[in-house]
Amino acid sequence: MWAIVLLIISNIFMTFAWYGHLKYKSTNLSLPIIILISWGIAFFEYCFQVPANRIGSNYFSTTQLKIIQEVITLLVFFVFSIFYLKESFKWNYIVSMLFIFGAVYFAFKKF
Repeated sequence: MWAIVLLIISNIFMTFAWYGHLKYKSTNLSLPIIILISWGIAFFEYCFQVPANRIGSNYFSTTQLKIIQEVITLLVFFVFSIFYLKESFKWNYIVSMLFIFGAVYFAFKKF
């Protein structure tokens, strides 16, 4: 469970590092400064991601761990885009997410 919690925290930092600057496109900061700020935020993402993968690898295969991480990434991003970037949520996003959950089901299914 700790791996999941750390992955969530990691993905929050990652989402802000990759997409947070889009809210402030009208600022006069140069692209190199934006990149440095993003790298600074991404440092904290790695501080949670690396332990999450180390802990998670004791319970999941690396493929399962990556699939978990991608689902968390999408869930965090959907919340971020709606509440931080104020973007609308569309029905086809829900359908897409259901397909991804289907992929997760098959990744963890014992055959």
